[in-house]
Amino acid sequence: MLYQIKDGTVSAGGKVILSHIDFEIHGTEKIAVVGKNGAGKTTLLNVIAGAIPLDRDDKRMGPGILCSRKVITGMLSQQAFANEHRTVEELLLWSCPFRDSFERERFEYEREYDRLFTGLGFAKEDKKKPISRFSGGEQTKIALIRLLLEKPDILLLDEPTNHLDTETCEWLEGYMGQYGRAVVMVSHDRFFLDRTADVVYELSEGRLTRYPGNYTHYREEKLKKIQIQKKAYERQQEELERLGGLVERFKHKPNKASFARAKRKAMERMERVDRPQEDDSHIFTGEIIPEVPGSKWVFTSEHLKVGYDKALLEITMRIRKGQKIAILGSNGAGKTTFLKTVAGFLPPVDGEFSLGNHTTIGYFDQHSAGLQSGKTVFEHFTGVFPSLTQKDARSILGAYLFGGREAEKKVSSLSGGEKARLVLAELLQSRPNFLVLDEPTNHMDIRAKENLESAFRAYKGTILFVSHDRYFIRQIADAVLIFENQAVMYYPFGYEHYLERKKKQEEGATIGAQIKAEEQALIAGMRAVPKAERHRLREISTESAYADWKMNLALERLAAAGEKAEAAQIRMQELYGRWLDSEAFWAGGDWPEMGLYQELAGQYEEAFRGWHEACMEWLDTAGDTGVYCMDIGDGID
Repeated sequence: MLYQIKDGTVSAGGKVILSHIDFEIHGTEKIAVVGKNGAGKTTLLNVIAGAIPLDRDDKRMGPGILCSRKVITGMLSQQAFANEHRTVEELLLWSCPFRDSFERERFEYEREYDRLFTGLGFAKEDKKKPISRFSGGEQTKIALIRLLLEKPDILLLDEPTNHLDTETCEWLEGYMGQYGRAVVMVSHDRFFLDRTADVVYELSEGRLTRYPGNYTHYREEKLKKIQIQKKAYERQQEELERLGGLVERFKHKPNKASFARAKRKAMERMERVDRPQEDDSHIFTGEIIPEVPGSKWVFTSEHLKVGYDKALLEITMRIRKGQKIAILGSNGAGKTTFLKTVAGFLPPVDGEFSLGNHTTIGYFDQHSAGLQSGKTVFEHFTGVFPSLTQKDARSILGAYLFGGREAEKKVSSLSGGEKARLVLAELLQSRPNFLVLDEPTNHMDIRAKENLESAFRAYKGTILFVSHDRYFIRQIADAVLIFENQAVMYYPFGYEHYLERKKKQEEGATIGAQIKAEEQALIAGMRAVPKAERHRLREISTESAYADWKMNLALERLAAAGEKAEAAQIRMQELYGRWLDSEAFWAGGDWPEMGLYQELAGQYEEAFRGWHEACMEWLDTAGDTGVYCMDIGDGID
């Protein structure tokens, strides 16, 4: 165990912030601390950093904080730098503990510094700029670089993904996975926590609870724990009621008095199960069914050009009933413009599109949440749905976190996130069969996001949406549209699968070729798209493929062959990495493991041939079962 807080308490201004907490760091654990705003998460980080001492406690046995050895901590400060006229290079090289420019350690330090600097989104020429010329967010990133270069035993990060774009967040996630020290972090970016944390501590009412696993596993375990405790509590209440009834029934009967006393004592001896504290967010467990089912194809377009004065992109596609599609792309790529065109608020520049028969649209963007009303939430909601009984209206509002006093708030006094939640509750209650959503969870806290995520998962209609919340995308989308370089691509295997595909493509030419073939196999055939048509959307038809057991068998063989080839390549990369880090390499000597490397290369080539044959088998099976790939404009039914 590297670090431990035992029975620690912290108070400020007469208020207890942390109450008799136990906290442990083992080895190189990556720990996330989660909890409501104001729960004391940053206070805990400051305790670990040594900036805040534990309260004196005569009842506590021992010092309160224990370390297995001398531990160096480093905490990311959001304050960054003040009046700093040194350049980034001067600052970071001044922090280097190796002064000799020809030392190998100095070379590795500078190489790591370059990697971090460009990885966090800076251009190499930015090194020469003085710190004072960078924005506050950029200065925080520079402070993070300096901290990562120092490599403290315990790295403390408070909202490390603030001011980072999606690509930089993904890079930092990869770096954290390789960081060989312990990390304790606080973040509202649930996707970042999912990709980096292997332990989660929940801070609630001054108490800490440890959950092994990432953020998603913590949420699952917490909900499971609440359900188990709830059932145990209900069973005990039933037993107490039964025993109490026996006591009341027999306590005045002389021949049964001893029996009644025995039952009363049994009740007194019973160890009480605490009433479980309900989870902050309501989780929808039923289904939200659209009022009108609608037709099989919800949206169809043919050479549709969207934009204002000129076209931003052209798209030919169909959206099938029940799909939940996320749109990905950089700012200005045309995501919002496309949504407005689909919803009918913006005419197309050229081309055609149509909605399916009986399609009813529910549209949301940030302007939708600009409600201004002197009514309460309850009055506003019942005004929109006058046929609801008071009981039903309050039940529905409670499901969207407007229960009790929340329903009596004035609409005009709600925050932006609360107004957005109210509008989305109205949309879902009106039961359209096609939701078009632009950043639906902006300005919402985690509790509200998880509430809406469960509602959108329960919704059985079609969703087309844009969001920058990667966790929200992963929870909702079963396919993604990628808007990039005025082209549109469709990827049908969900956001997580898409990220894995991107990661593999970036690993080099060999992997890139493998993934290209792998995707062609996964997407129902290897039909080449003509160069002139590459801007068009390609849809992947998997309905007949996955329904046929032959396809499942072929896919299993394909996956096994791919894993074998990948394992051989990983061994080659590890061997070559050891060679680059060896003394012999730096001294210019021979590579003693060259023979082993060549042997592994032969194994990889053989495995790759096996994988290619499996791809061909898959393709033959796809042809036999009628699975094929084509542009949607060619008329897939």
